[in-house]
Order: sequence, then C-alpha cells, then structure tokens
Amino acid sequence: MIMNNLCTDIGYRSVNKNGEQLCGDHVELIGQGSDSVVMVLADGLGSGVKANILSTLTSKIISTMMANDMSVEDCVSTIAATLPVCEVRQVAYSTFTIIHIVNNSEAEIIQYDNPDVIMLRDGKNVEYPRTVMEIGGKNISRSKIPIQEGDIFIAMSDGAIHAGVGTSLNFGWERKNIIEFMEMMYDPDFTAKTLSTILLDECVHLYGDIPGDDTTISTVKVRVRKPVNLMIGPPASPDDVGKMMSLFFSKEGKHIVCGGTTSNLAAKFLGKTVQPTLGYLDPEIPPIAKIDGVDLTTEGVITINKVLTYANDYLSRNESYTDWSYKKDGASQIARLLFEEATDINFYVGKAINPAHQNPNLPINFSIKMRLVDELAEALRKMGKQIKVSHF
Repeated sequence: MIMNNLCTDIGYRSVNKNGEQLCGDHVELIGQGSDSVVMVLADGLGSGVKANILSTLTSKIISTMMANDMSVEDCVSTIAATLPVCEVRQVAYSTFTIIHIVNNSEAEIIQYDNPDVIMLRDGKNVEYPRTVMEIGGKNISRSKIPIQEGDIFIAMSDGAIHAGVGTSLNFGWERKNIIEFMEMMYDPDFTAKTLSTILLDECVHLYGDIPGDDTTISTVKVRVRKPVNLMIGPPASPDDVGKMMSLFFSKEGKHIVCGGTTSNLAAKFLGKTVQPTLGYLDPEIPPIAKIDGVDLTTEGVITINKVLTYANDYLSRNESYTDWSYKKDGASQIARLLFEEATDINFYVGKAINPAHQNPNLPINFSIKMRLVDELAEALRKMGKQIKVSHF
C-alpha cells in the first residue's frame, strides 16, 4: 500500500424544511482505519418523521456495509429489500450519495438520484468519468477518481437545486449555477465545514429564509496532514518538567502553550523570556503573551473554556465562525489552529494542582481543567481530527 501524506476533512450542514421538527436528510460517516472513510448522504422521501427514519436507516446501513468492504451491489440490494417503497408514488424510500475515500489515494463516488457530486480541483470544476450500472432496477452511477491535495467533493440533497423555485429563480438553482457560485467563493484555506456552510446559507437565502425542502450539503476536502501540539498545565512532579518539555518541543508542527506557570516553564526550557502583551483584544479573554520558539502563548482555563464553546458551536450551527475566524485574541487563534489548520492534534496535559486555583473564591479547580481538555479532545475527534492526549 502506498503511504502518502494526505487526509480528508469532512464537514456537513443541514437545514429542515420550513415547519418540520426533523430533517429528512441524514449524513453518516464511518472511518476505516486512519486512511479510508465512507460518507453517505441520504435523502428520505418526503419530509418529517418518516423521511428522517428512512434517510437515517439508509445511510447507516450503507455506511456500515461499505466500511466492512461489502460490494455496492450488496449494499443497494440490501437497502431495496429492507426499506419500504412508497405505496402512493411507487418510488424508492431514499436517494443517496456515497463518497468512499480509499487509502487517501482514490475517491469512489456512488450516486443514486441525488444531484451529482461537484468536484473542484484548484478551485475549478472538474467533470469526472461515470459508469452507470443497474442494480435492482435502479440506475446507479459510479466513479473512481485518483485524488490529490486540494481536491474538493461537494455532495448535496435535492433541496439545494430546488432553492428559489418559483420565487427568486424560475427553475431553481441549477447545478451549473452552484458550480459557478462555489468557484467564485473558493478559498484554498476554507475547511469542508466552512464550504458547506457557505453553500447552505446561500440556499436558505434563495428560499427567502423559508426552506421549501430539507437541504443538506456535505463536503469532503483532501488535504495534507498538519500536526499541532498544545500544552496546558505543569506536570504533577517537578522532576518531569524536562521530560514533558523535551517531548513537546521535539514534536513536528506548531506549538501552543496555555497557562501562566506552563508558559514560564516553557520559556525557561527554551532559554527565553515570556513577553506579555498588554492589549485586551476581547474583554472576556485574557491577553496572549510571546515566547521565542512558541507559535502561540495564551492563558489557560478561561481561554480553553472559550475554545470549547466555539468547538461545540462549530459542530452544530457554526454561528460563531464569524467571531473566531478573524479575531486576534487567544481563544480565536487557538480555534483557527485546531479547527482549520490542524489534522492531527497532540495534547500535553500537566496534572499539577495550581495553587492559584485552590482559592475557594475562584470557581476553577483541577478537575475542571481536566474535563475541559477531555471535552475539547472529544469535540475535535468529532471534527475528524486524529487526537492524542498525554498526561504528565
């Protein structure tokens, strides 16, 4: 097997049809080791509860079978045998799009009745080869594409191409219009989640903020692995400072140091000084400092707590993106490094009890710091990052 330095960044967003509590579309992701992943976007018939159940079942069945290396034919025939056909319209339960990234070297795209996946390479649309096969009376299109850094695959439910029908646009937003829009909005630094958010927001805008259909966008972006290392808290035993620092600074990638005591220890280890910056860029977030040889130096618990708030929002509605995407405070800078830049994140967590936190008037204690780091690591895993946490 050829090893390369590529990995995938996958991000999706959905909006419900106006008036519906549940979304009739569902996206399911299943990893196969660190180099292969299956993404399924299913669009259940109609909307509401029934559509939600159908799309959830469809995407879960397909992704689980594909991840266990079963053939497309088996997946589709299992779906056909498992799920009901609509009595009224005599049509299928759910349409689906599968993007299967194999060994981070090839994208296999399998499509049934959803709008065709858009592929951008260097920000420009690429038409890719398709073969059509008939499985259980259904025409299923299949493509295999060798991938390279920067390739972007955008899958969508048909709510995207129906946006604006009869209101702002006569025939809805056609695929070619979506391609033009995404080529125009393209920025090589945007994450998959950001690209999905940009396109979904435009769909909602074309619906006049009253979506006439469930609409889902799921983007897969191929990128090169980028490690980022974050250290917070001094080690439980002062004897371990040297070991913790040398392990941390020998790791490739960017280095973030959080916390006052930790910053002083890091500066001493590097033979440098901590230079405070006085500017309070955000009244809620303590100011950052500078150490030669460290990419970012911030305060500890308050800053990390804010990053965790941003991470949880990023995984749901992604509404604080406009705050952290450009601000210069410590929490925003950490958010950009961890959510957008990093693919692999190594946490170095010291277990020393901070005497400053033992003041009964301060609501911060040791267990809160540990919980913050655990919750942040879990949120980053949900973003598809490879996470390693080491305690000292």
